[in-house]
Amino acid sequence: MNKKSLLIAAVAVLVIAMIGVTYLLFTEKQANRELVQEFQLDKEELENEYTRFAQQYDELKMTISNDSLSQLLEQEQLKTQRLLEELRTVKSSNATEIRRLKKELATLRKVMIGYINQIDSLNKLTAQQKQVIAEVTQKYNQASQQISNLSEEKKNLSKKVTLAAQLDATNIRVEPRNKRGKIAKKVKDVVKFAISFTIVKNITAENGERTLYIRITKPDNDVLTKSASDTFSYENRTLTYSIKKYIEYNGEEQPVNVFWDVEEFLYAGNYRVDIFEGGNLIGSQTFTLN
Repeated sequence: MNKKSLLIAAVAVLVIAMIGVTYLLFTEKQANRELVQEFQLDKEELENEYTRFAQQYDELKMTISNDSLSQLLEQEQLKTQRLLEELRTVKSSNATEIRRLKKELATLRKVMIGYINQIDSLNKLTAQQKQVIAEVTQKYNQASQQISNLSEEKKNLSKKVTLAAQLDATNIRVEPRNKRGKIAKKVKDVVKFAISFTIVKNITAENGERTLYIRITKPDNDVLTKSASDTFSYENRTLTYSIKKYIEYNGEEQPVNVFWDVEEFLYAGNYRVDIFEGGNLIGSQTFTLN
């Protein structure tokens, strides 16, 4: 083979080699471009994952009231946000960093699952506690209502016992008398009131000395009294009385007579006699003077 043929053959081999190298370089560049695009997609997906994790921590913190657990969630959220900032500064072509951040994401996912399970357990426990508290509160309210009912029944019973033990004055008679001791026909002739009544039988009433207060009220509601200091208590008030009478009560029916000497001016109209004992009004009667 002559030199010319050898040269042509060498050039042909060189051209073929250059074409092969060019093809390999093009293929590798194309593969690198596709790899970069793949890393770019991985980075975007990682950013989305980290962003979702940060948001999930906010949602989790809203479901708990435990301060210690809330603080731990806050720390994990800050860690997630810090890794997200790192990821945003990493180039898509930095495969090592992207792989590391992928591993970090997997670790974060496991930690979050653990917190979710813990929060779920706490919520179940809290729900059970609330149910127990509700049941205890209901029982307490029922018991309080029963006690209130018993107290009210006791109060009503006490009132009934008090009323049952209260004295009662009946057959109240008022006779206006003249100076001869006869019934006066006209108001100007009245010099004395003779008042009689009966304390009825009451076996539930306490025996012993009792004090009766008798009030004689004129038509203008002014009370006949010998002194402004002649007073007694009735329903948180202080009333003046006309006559005070002591009796020894033994539970049996008992007649009572009292007298009032008229020393004041009387005029025609309707008068009233009220009888009190033990802070109770036990009898009343009206009468007319002409």
